[in-house]
Amino acid sequence: MCSKLYKILITGGAGFIGSAFVRHIIRKEYDVAIIDKLTYAGDLERLKEVRKKYKFYKVDICNKIQIESVFKKEKPEVIVHFAAVTHVDRSIEDPTSFIKTNVRGTQILLDASRKYRIKKFIHISTDEVYGEIKRGDFSENSSLRPSSPYAASKASADLLVKAYIRTYNFPAIIIRPSNTYGPWQYPEKLIPLAILKTLRNENIPIYGDGKNIREWLYVEDCVDGIFQILKRGEIGEVYNLGSGDERENIEVVKEILRILNRSENLIKFVGDRPGHDIRYRLNSEKVYREIGWETKINFREGINLTVDWYLKHKGWLLGKQNL
Repeated sequence: MCSKLYKILITGGAGFIGSAFVRHIIRKEYDVAIIDKLTYAGDLERLKEVRKKYKFYKVDICNKIQIESVFKKEKPEVIVHFAAVTHVDRSIEDPTSFIKTNVRGTQILLDASRKYRIKKFIHISTDEVYGEIKRGDFSENSSLRPSSPYAASKASADLLVKAYIRTYNFPAIIIRPSNTYGPWQYPEKLIPLAILKTLRNENIPIYGDGKNIREWLYVEDCVDGIFQILKRGEIGEVYNLGSGDERENIEVVKEILRILNRSENLIKFVGDRPGHDIRYRLNSEKVYREIGWETKINFREGINLTVDWYLKHKGWLLGKQNL
């Protein structure tokens, strides 16, 4: 499978996790093509180190004609589907683009994949489809109880993929990572936003009391897990991809301030987000047991690597306006 003859089409390949996966997979000498609409969250700068090693198509996954044109030209064997609208706050303000891109766009890709007889379709989902859990953890068989319009759109896409597996014997695998962080993440998410606000000497907004808990997964571990599942995962299965490393949001921000040697006075508690989930936690025993994947970067190391990266790339970070 590591031959360059094995062609992979990656949707959302200029996004945060998608671009990390592209960089990872190109090092393995795959033949890579990328589809990305290049919205505010997409940036080809993320791919500068592998420039000229992939084919790129600026295409909206909701454009059926353009999608089929790419499939016809590239004849991919594998699809890794990252493309999505992802920010919960934006989905609360207006769910429309989330439903269109995350559900309708996924359906268009599924239909094109069926038409062109792809061998494997890797659908990247999220832990948020399960909703919140105050104790214990979610297995792959847990019910889907999404809280936000974003999570609901991703759960809908998951169910659509599962329906294609059942109805058409479609060769898909669903992967649900936990909260992923690291270099190149757009600063609307907690960690890069906190770094950006600190560097600007501005208040860092924290929802509610800051005690909402997330399971933090370093991006390089995330994309390695996706790659391992691509190679060894079983068609028709769902795989959780979690680190087991939980932190309250307020802990995360305080750690960033500690690394940057800044006062906690920058923290500003604001009104809580509607429907804000208390805690996410995945049971990832399946991927450990069946795939042999495990994380290499713990949170303390990962957050230091992340802050260091943003300090070295201040121009990119500070260039992100309207935040």
